[in-house]
Amino acid sequence: MKTIYLSSAYLAPVEYYAKLLAYDKVFIEQHDHYMKQTYRNRCTIAAPDGELALSIPTVKPDTLKCPFRDIRISDHGNWRHLHWNALSSSYNHTPFFEYYKDDFRPFYEKKYEFLADFNEELCRLICSLIDIQPDMERTTEYKTTFTVNEDDFRDRIHPKKDFRKEDPEFTAQPYYQVFQERLGFLPNLSIVDLLFNMGPESLLVLQQSICNR
Repeated sequence: MKTIYLSSAYLAPVEYYAKLLAYDKVFIEQHDHYMKQTYRNRCTIAAPDGELALSIPTVKPDTLKCPFRDIRISDHGNWRHLHWNALSSSYNHTPFFEYYKDDFRPFYEKKYEFLADFNEELCRLICSLIDIQPDMERTTEYKTTFTVNEDDFRDRIHPKKDFRKEDPEFTAQPYYQVFQERLGFLPNLSIVDLLFNMGPESLLVLQQSICNR
């Protein structure tokens, strides 16, 4: 049985969902120290002018070593409205945004206290829309040693790291993108880019992106 450890992520990249599909067991880390500028609270979408990063503001923790599970979402900057507008304006002309938008809209209307809960519910929604059923649970402690059948990707799927070097078992499979003629194909964006552009075919693209299974 192949097991993977991942960080929590907000609208995670395609690579992350390929891992959810490829592994028998998935643990989502809750006990790591929270760090900024990771996929825990940010995602990258395709806007008309290129890649656009969206970040969820968080409440500054009392200590530097605050575990992720205790990180609260901030209401600062009207971010829910801004993120929903960015998603709507970027994907309004994709084949499937109209079909899925009512599934996503509640996440930008309801207030979640903890980032871990928000990310998890959003992830489970996306899995159901793509039709994957990962065996996924939260960690109960922070592990530092792993067996041969366990892979640690908690810090390898990262906006500042090149997925091509970090993850030879993932290939960014090209698919239709609404701004492709202008921007070219943008690999490994947020899973919503794949979902809104490809709809039910998203699963096939994920399957094709997994190497060495």
